[in-house]
Amino acid sequence: MKSKFMLAALAGTALVATSALAEDVTLTVESWRNDDLTLWQDKIIPAFEAAHPGIKINFTPSAPTEYNAVLNSKLDAGSAGDLITCRPFDASLALYEADHLAALDDMDAMDNFSDVAKSAWQTDDGSASFCVPMASVIHGFIYNKEAFEELGLEVPTTEGEFFAALEAIKEDGTYIPMAMGTNDQWEAATMGYNNIGPNYWNGEEGRKALIDGEQKLTDEQWVAPFETLAKWADYLGDGFEAQTYPDSQNLFTLGRAAIYPAGSWEISGFNAQADFEMGAFKAPVKAAGDSCYISDHTDIGIGMNASTEHPEAAKTFLTWVASPEFADIFGNALPGFFPLSNAPVDLEDPLAKEFVSWRDECDSTIRSTYQILSRGTPNLENETWGASAAAIKGTKTPEALGEELQSGLESWYAPQQ
Repeated sequence: MKSKFMLAALAGTALVATSALAEDVTLTVESWRNDDLTLWQDKIIPAFEAAHPGIKINFTPSAPTEYNAVLNSKLDAGSAGDLITCRPFDASLALYEADHLAALDDMDAMDNFSDVAKSAWQTDDGSASFCVPMASVIHGFIYNKEAFEELGLEVPTTEGEFFAALEAIKEDGTYIPMAMGTNDQWEAATMGYNNIGPNYWNGEEGRKALIDGEQKLTDEQWVAPFETLAKWADYLGDGFEAQTYPDSQNLFTLGRAAIYPAGSWEISGFNAQADFEMGAFKAPVKAAGDSCYISDHTDIGIGMNASTEHPEAAKTFLTWVASPEFADIFGNALPGFFPLSNAPVDLEDPLAKEFVSWRDECDSTIRSTYQILSRGTPNLENETWGASAAAIKGTKTPEALGEELQSGLESWYAPQQ
């Protein structure tokens, strides 16, 4: 009788243990941000799992340049993770339209984000959202504070002051005035054209007018930034035409250049590499008193694989990503990537605080080429890379560049025809 009781007890214990194990769910996260592996393992995952027992997170990033191809292969094979880190606009929209990303509009947590924040991961008409916004990056200029103090320079706020500072640095000869090359092309567009351009086309006003066909790339406000970029050539140092992106980073962090046209994503790396104090200033306005606009670009989100076997657990994680707790962890562990939720975040990094403070002074916009306008051939984003580099090198006139970009866009984009 006793042995029967013991067997029953053991069987009951086994049943309870099996039930407990059955309740544990492991969610796999796909991402291109392999640089963030330590952040996820040390901060994000422990914080989530502590508050949500029974749900485990496995972060499995791919190499950034391989992510799109690897992810698409996994999705086609049915082996992709439960949660998918989303690049902005068209790449993620294509995944949603292929039924790989689930709609998330039934999640109350989506109310924690502004319309601008959500726009990078919505259908064109805004009727469906398919990724929770995580972070944006802000464009501007990072400068060597010690160099500025040594040369008695003030932080420029207008274009006149900006070029006067560059000229003073050049005349002194101790530093290269500005570290940027044109070899890789993309930085000429990203940290050049789309950095200063919003002050010309009035941010979202101009960007949306271009999408609607109400403005053209041959209009003055779209050509003028190329004219300004052409003036940069005198201040980029010898051999800038062959200078790569890593070359420019090294020139600045080694203290050889005074100014670096930047995105806030550089902050973590520069903090680790530079042994001098840095500051930041936003793109100078054309004249004192002008309204200012900053490129506050929606950069990273996260969505749910429509084929996940654990939709409830996945939505639990996505809801947490939309929370103030996540925003605080992400914003401080990865300075320069700014949480997109409406929850205020008390940032600790001084350079990150400087960048994000511009949101209170200027209107935010996103890169002009990212939404809709680069779906066709020629791809406007890639064409703007070459055009921006050509403007700096002086191989084509700003007017000719505007005409070429406009001709390419209207060759396939109906509102511009």
